[in-house]
Amino acid sequence: VASIVGATPTLARFDTVLMGWNTYVPALEAGIERPYAHLREIVFTRRHTERDASPGIEFTSADPVTTVRALKQEEGADIWLCGGAQLAGALIGEIDRLILKRNPILLGAGKPLFSGASYAPSSWRPVRTRSFTSGVDVTEFERMH
Repeated sequence: VASIVGATPTLARFDTVLMGWNTYVPALEAGIERPYAHLREIVFTRRHTERDASPGIEFTSADPVTTVRALKQEEGADIWLCGGAQLAGALIGEIDRLILKRNPILLGAGKPLFSGASYAPSSWRPVRTRSFTSGVDVTEFERMH
């Protein structure tokens, strides 16, 4: 699972996107039922059922770790963890790559990237950084084993 914060996936790299309900809702509120229609879209939700989903969207209340481990056994490209923080916290041990987009804007307290995750330091190695004239940096890290 590659966790990407603030980046847009390409079809060549990813074929599945995972998101929590709170990440999916802004698209729905904007009238977008399939924000990543070119990918297999799985939304983790405890309140909604498959009957509530738009065609092409999979709603699940299944355990995220079990789901991701099963997805990793399937043929295909990588899995993009779009968000949110609770889902990322639950899947922290399954994330192979972390891609962070940093903006030169100070917002204040902000939100955690991995909500609910236990304190368990892990080491990551930067593999590439792209810097833009806007001051934005996108850095990709891989987990060191």
